[in-house]
Amino acid sequence: MRRNKKKDKRLRDSIFSPWRFFLYFAITGFAVSVSFLLFFSGSLFEGSGNPVLIPDGTMSERALRTLLNILFICLFMSIVDGIRKRIYTRRPVTRILDALSKITSGDFSVRISPLHKKRAFNEYDLIIEDINKMAEELSSTETLKTDFISNVSHEIKTPLAVIHNYSAMLQNPELSEQERIECAQRMQAASKKLGDLISGILKLSKLENQQIYPEKKKFNLSEQLCQAILIYEKNWDEKEIEILTDLDESIFIEGDEELFFTVWSNLVSNAVKFTPKGGKISVNLKKQGNLAVVSIVDNGCGMTKETGRRIFEKFYQGDISRSTEGNGLGLTLVKRIIDITKSEIIVESELGKGSNFTVKINL
Repeated sequence: MRRNKKKDKRLRDSIFSPWRFFLYFAITGFAVSVSFLLFFSGSLFEGSGNPVLIPDGTMSERALRTLLNILFICLFMSIVDGIRKRIYTRRPVTRILDALSKITSGDFSVRISPLHKKRAFNEYDLIIEDINKMAEELSSTETLKTDFISNVSHEIKTPLAVIHNYSAMLQNPELSEQERIECAQRMQAASKKLGDLISGILKLSKLENQQIYPEKKKFNLSEQLCQAILIYEKNWDEKEIEILTDLDESIFIEGDEELFFTVWSNLVSNAVKFTPKGGKISVNLKKQGNLAVVSIVDNGCGMTKETGRRIFEKFYQGDISRSTEGNGLGLTLVKRIIDITKSEIIVESELGKGSNFTVKINL
């Protein structure tokens, strides 16, 4: 995990520390001073300044006493250093290792309390902070994975049940030709939904794991938007929806043509799905500075604020009455593509009045 410079400023360690210098100076000065005093204890000089000869035996005793004093000071400082390491090194390291052990065993609820206040953070505090963030993200990922598996199982089970039930009905010899055709059509629709679901899951998985990289190519954005609208011509024609377009034909962008087409296809599809019969959908494209701005506006059912906050979640469908028309992955794909291409999407919606999806792309 990269740490920015601002975060590094919270470290109070540096190559030179006045406090450390004073501490080591005091310890060294004390040890040397005591050793000299022990060795030269007693008067070496008379008042006249004439030296006094110290007997060899006395010199040996003083040397031994000085050596024992140095050994005692070393032992004392070793014990003090051991206590310091236990408090300032071993204790935080033990807490970190215990937390990591729990995380590796699958317990992502573990959190380590910091050793110091933020103004006095050291390296251990920063490691603890990053471990807590990692545990939080892993916990969130685990929850999403569980929800994802549950949702996938549910979404796959529904079309499979439809296929199973109607295939069983087709085995009835008393079934009329019209009923057989209807069963076959419903099985076809269920198998298409299942195929779309699996295709969406695979594409989303590749996007999230960066297995799809944008292939930059210059193309006409106006033409692509027209193609996305025409794909759903049958749908908006059946609902007698009025399509209004205001497209700047001179706008070309450089990006992955297929990925951007997925964005417009999903946004237009949603607009058609949630716009009532006889409603209106407007698709606009214009240039704002160094941005290409696409807006897709409908006067459909709109969304609540809660739905607006969650529309990009996997499998989330705010309008349950229309859940059979999709799988809840379309807008998740849209958001992921927008993030990959470093674009921006803005959603404005009001319940009962419609929605406005605006996408801003760097030119």
